[in-house]
Amino acid sequence: MKFEDLDVWKKAARLSANIYKELVSLRDFGFKDQITRSGLSISSNIAEGMERGSEKDCIKFLQYAKGSCGELRTQIYIGMDIGYIPEETGKQWIKETREISAMLVGLIKAKENMIEKKQN
Repeated sequence: MKFEDLDVWKKAARLSANIYKELVSLRDFGFKDQITRSGLSISSNIAEGMERGSEKDCIKFLQYAKGSCGELRTQIYIGMDIGYIPEETGKQWIKETREISAMLVGLIKAKENMIEKKQN
């Protein structure tokens, strides 16, 4: 399966693009760099995992993507608290990161099941 066909990859890539667009004029370059990197890391790790040769490697990168999702959610909360991210936008992004995390859990479980079936 191509990563471009995965709904979770599409959702993560769209969220990353939205973060870049929303924060384009933010002058705190350290914060902007960190939050955009976290967002970009989610879809990038999904893509890298899907392009790997083994299911175990794929799972490892999907877990990295899930970790980046938690990192991004933390930065969104902080960005809202310090006034960099409007509350409504932040709440929407938090909702999306939770959905992406849940989708990643499902994909990881499916990959683990594939490994289990091969071993039996």
